[in-house]
Amino acid sequence: MLRWVALILIALLIALQFKLWSDAGGMREVDTLRAAVKKQTDENQRLQQRNQALAADVTDLKSGEQAVEARARAELGLIKPGETFYQVVEGPAAAGSAAAAPASSGTP
Repeated sequence: MLRWVALILIALLIALQFKLWSDAGGMREVDTLRAAVKKQTDENQRLQQRNQALAADVTDLKSGEQAVEARARAELGLIKPGETFYQVVEGPAAAGSAAAAPASSGTP
């Protein structure tokens, strides 16, 4: 009789362990969910830093003219009266590398 009880308990233990490791809600799913939470936490931190940087930009733009002027110069090409505009035009990349090649490879 004791032998049958022990066998039933061992079989029940094996069945529960199998369910724990393989079924839905088991250890595999827990590990998957932990990885997803870690990934989402990292993404949230990255977005919070981005939001803080954008909030600082908004504060600068609201409080001073220097930030507005700098942004207007960079993005819109602002030129104040009395300033001289200079535009530097670079040649194509292929022509620049072709011109550099013969200069560096000289014959002795």
